[in-house]
Amino acid sequence: MPPTHARALDAAPVDPALTRSFDLRLARYGDDMRAGLRACYGDRADETFERVLRIVAAAMQDRPEALRGLDEARLLAPDWLQDPRQIAYVAYADRFAGTLRGVEEHLDHLESLAVTHLHLMPLLEPRPGESDGGYAVQDYRRVREDLGTMKDLSSLASSLHDRGMSLELDLVLNHVAREHEWAERARAGEQRYRDYFLTFPDRTEPDAWEASLPEVFPDFAPGNFTWDADLERWVWTTFNAYQWDLDWSNPDVLCEFVEIICFLANQGVDMLRLDAIAFTWKRQGTNCQNLPEVHQLTRALRAAARIAAPALAFKAEAIVGPQDLIGYLGRGALSGKVSETAYHNSYMVQLWSALASRDTRLLATALGKFPPKPASTTWASYVRCHDDIGWAITDEDAADIGLSGFGHRAFLSDFYAGEFPGSFAEGLVFQHNPTTGDKRISGSLASLAGLERAVRSGDGAAIDLAMARILLLHAAMLGFGGLPLLYMGDEIALLNDPHWADDPAHAADNRWVHRPEMPWERVREAALDADRDAPRTPAGQVLAGVRHLIAVRTSLPQLHAAVESQVVSGADRRLLILRRDHPVSTMAQVLNMSEDPVELDAGVLSGIVGDHPREAISGADWSLEIPSITVQPYQALWFLGPEG
Repeated sequence: MPPTHARALDAAPVDPALTRSFDLRLARYGDDMRAGLRACYGDRADETFERVLRIVAAAMQDRPEALRGLDEARLLAPDWLQDPRQIAYVAYADRFAGTLRGVEEHLDHLESLAVTHLHLMPLLEPRPGESDGGYAVQDYRRVREDLGTMKDLSSLASSLHDRGMSLELDLVLNHVAREHEWAERARAGEQRYRDYFLTFPDRTEPDAWEASLPEVFPDFAPGNFTWDADLERWVWTTFNAYQWDLDWSNPDVLCEFVEIICFLANQGVDMLRLDAIAFTWKRQGTNCQNLPEVHQLTRALRAAARIAAPALAFKAEAIVGPQDLIGYLGRGALSGKVSETAYHNSYMVQLWSALASRDTRLLATALGKFPPKPASTTWASYVRCHDDIGWAITDEDAADIGLSGFGHRAFLSDFYAGEFPGSFAEGLVFQHNPTTGDKRISGSLASLAGLERAVRSGDGAAIDLAMARILLLHAAMLGFGGLPLLYMGDEIALLNDPHWADDPAHAADNRWVHRPEMPWERVREAALDADRDAPRTPAGQVLAGVRHLIAVRTSLPQLHAAVESQVVSGADRRLLILRRDHPVSTMAQVLNMSEDPVELDAGVLSGIVGDHPREAISGADWSLEIPSITVQPYQALWFLGPEG
């Protein structure tokens, strides 16, 4: 394929081998980048294209040799993120091990879990004081001082690569901290930087915009605009007064971020979680989320990254409905041309809903409405994360099974706050909005699954049920076929942190209840216990169970993410049955979302996996030449049909 543009570049790489790679990559991805830029910048697209090419050419020249080798390896294995051997672990560096050097010293723990991908939560230099958990970034090229330096980050990335692991960081796209250099220079009167932001002299335009804008944090950050006395203008601040939204309709902003992306990639970062990506483009009269230009921007950024650093992947942080979410993986002409992976928020929410209601019909309805994803992309599957749980259940889905959407969301909030009669959960209400009735929930996986309440009561049977729920949720995540995300501490069933509010910086945000510090002595004890033939403690039992599920997952080609899980209907409402049609063999997963034994017509399974499947979790061969099977309380079964 001939080069399309390289010879016109003064800044093309000077090394002949790099120049050939640049030419080939430009021929492959240049049209995508140009198309994305034209959709967003019109007459300024060609000028912006030239600027971006100079940035990526310089980044290729500066890229360390080891990372160039990684580029080639991943170009030869474009499905590396879809491989069932991929297991991600998510943690705050300071909560996990104090510093980046400390994280490096604890990689053995991740290896013991077969982790191949480490996502460290926001660690680029935030504003002093309140920083929205690190999402108010002051400097994208510096690491938070208490965690270490950019050199430490590069060292960690190198150590991870040596162990066959990759590194993911957050890249906040929608906004910067008020203290960021761009905002400082805007307040100092530099028009170039004022044009990086959306500012207004009076309330006329903000009021017009507000008519269609929702509030993200109604409790402590109502509205979407903040008066800045130094600037003497109203500034667009979707999330907090100290987070200034960027004006992505200005191509200077895009070029700044291309430079940042290339810089981070050259430190050894393998994936960027594109935070708040849904909000980046604004159009009056809309809610300013999920607009088509968002995907065209991502298309252009991804194409630039594929030229400069093909080993780098994007994850879209878009917590939106199914019809909007698929756009972040690519729809139509953009199929597979935007982010490589996106959070399957709906699956996470629906698992918790089914666990509370002992009813999988809503889960099946929601999954059934998802459009097919591009085959080259990967869902990020998870059951807990650093954030609260918002009950993203639509009125339409609820009505389809005869429920009130408002009533069911209220039920889930009350249930997981521990306020509903018979609830097993211990959570905290986050951001109650009296106008909409919205009540999100904070809490660790183990506490929400009932372990905290059971331990406090000393009820052995309740403890066993709670641990069964924990392992069931992990099986649901690991078996879904995407990139599973283990959240720090869930592998040893950490409970809610009773001291979460002791730090004044955290006291106003109860999401810190499920962001405890990693108790390494307890981890060591759990690891020793997990190695017993019969672990004795909840932590040891959960750790042993999670390790086993991961080992089974990584052995199964049927869980390659190119294949999607499909809901099988017609069974007892307490059961979720997923079918995966892989060329090696068909797979059927059965998950009992209740504490009751449930009878299942064996013909439902034999029609998928034949009469004599192997059950992968236990390793046992089954005969389905019987009328029915009994699925035990909170049991997960992974049946494999004969290989074709």
